[in-house]
Amino acid sequence: MKSPVLPQPSQQARESLRERKKRMTREAIFAAARALFNERGFDEVTVAQIADSANISVKTLFTYIGSKEELLFSGRPTVLDGIVAAVRNRKLAQTPLVAAAQALLAAVDDKAPDGNLDAFQRMAGSGPAARSRLRALWDETEDALTEALAAHKDGPRELAARRLTAAQIMVLVRTVTSAEVGDLIAKSADTEQERKEALKDWIRDAAGHLARGLQAAGR
Repeated sequence: MKSPVLPQPSQQARESLRERKKRMTREAIFAAARALFNERGFDEVTVAQIADSANISVKTLFTYIGSKEELLFSGRPTVLDGIVAAVRNRKLAQTPLVAAAQALLAAVDDKAPDGNLDAFQRMAGSGPAARSRLRALWDETEDALTEALAAHKDGPRELAARRLTAAQIMVLVRTVTSAEVGDLIAKSADTEQERKEALKDWIRDAAGHLARGLQAAGR
């Protein structure tokens, strides 16, 4: 007689009490930082305020991070991660640029703070440190897109083409958070919903220009 197959415990069930407390504290730190950065801007928030909001001491906070900058765009998947995932998991007939544009469009309406494009834009514009960190993330995201696009048998020519495609996608992604686009959207509508629709229209138009070629976009 065969022994009954017992269900395997989940990863969370296998966590020790100490590990669970550490994970929850880390999540609380990043959640507190995101909320404060969105409300006041990165430069206006102190480490002490983040620690207080997370109900821990500053000393404890620095056992989880090395600097305040590490709390920018970290802790959970962001809009950028969503774009990479959309490109990696795109439908068979869908181009990478269209997959990325659709991920941006979905992010406009996303209710979750981590996946919401407006929250991401406000974070990006919250100060010089945020812009500096974001520039590093652009490079990391382009690398991730290139990897997501690469096929097993790609040679040097194919890999170079994948990099060009990834760079094209990043033109769209980077421009969405630019001051020029932000100013355009802010002045194009009066209500939040109208601004959302205006941003969606801009994303669609910009993706169309890129799909036709950068030369067409400059006419």
